[in-house]
Amino acid sequence: MKTLFIFFYCFLLAGCIYAGAQALPKQPFIVVLGVAQDAGYPQIGCEKACCLRAWKNPRQKRWVSSLAIADPVTHQWWLLDATPDIKEQLHLFQQLTHSDFPFLPDGIFLTHAHIGHYAGIMQLGREVMNSNKVSLYAMPRMSDFLKNNGPWSLLVQLQNIVLNPLQANHEIALNQNLYIKSFLVPHRDEFSETVGFEIKKGQQKILFIPDIDKWKKFDSRIDSLVKETTYSFLDGTFYKEGELEGRPMSEVPHPFITESMEQFQSLSTEGKKKIYFIHFNHTNPLLNEDSPEFKKLNRLFNTARQGGIYSF
Repeated sequence: MKTLFIFFYCFLLAGCIYAGAQALPKQPFIVVLGVAQDAGYPQIGCEKACCLRAWKNPRQKRWVSSLAIADPVTHQWWLLDATPDIKEQLHLFQQLTHSDFPFLPDGIFLTHAHIGHYAGIMQLGREVMNSNKVSLYAMPRMSDFLKNNGPWSLLVQLQNIVLNPLQANHEIALNQNLYIKSFLVPHRDEFSETVGFEIKKGQQKILFIPDIDKWKKFDSRIDSLVKETTYSFLDGTFYKEGELEGRPMSEVPHPFITESMEQFQSLSTEGKKKIYFIHFNHTNPLLNEDSPEFKKLNRLFNTARQGGIYSF
């Protein structure tokens, strides 16, 4: 099946994203709602050169990594991770899709309990939206964490959210067209498991792994998984060793971009171009499209772009 890629350049003005009217795909598609690590870009307290450009120019700001899955046939959509930037991201989704979908998603799927990936559900509480029974999909430890710890437990008690269980390697039908499967990945699991997601439509697959410690710790062979996909959105948190000055990077293990380029060197040119790195720390030079690192990487691979729409 022919794969269509539509790319939106979005301009960040006064903290809001604006997207011009463009035709949407007629088949299911993915929207990239954010590309930054948990703290967003620029990061709180950072006045260094890496963040100064974004403090000075709001167009350079990027929200925390999150994807939307949308089906224009059924007018349903689902959110992968609820970030601290969920307010802006739901607004962005409405802009990009011309308000053809409900404001709140038909379901929210959480990868794990690090703040950038679930803290946005606070906006569903009675202090803000006071939502009614939004479906939230989470692994067992993640569900227990939400049920047994405030303020999240109040969302459950008041039925602002309804918890739905996820099981590793168990496929869930979103509708007649789309399926999603979670799978465990090694990460710092202080409060919950960590999972990635595989989204499937027919023979088309999309991979989402925003957080993982190192590829060599992964039970599955990541190269083989990438080959089977149409798009793979993978952890690109740090570009290289030594990026965090004065802090051991072993405390926050991720595959460095330099390691990932080595990991995927045996893939064909087509295989490499299936990879879209995402979840960039504020120190990562890939956030700067004028950087030599950005230009080098994008000759072989891709960086996910906020506001990008990927049809499958």
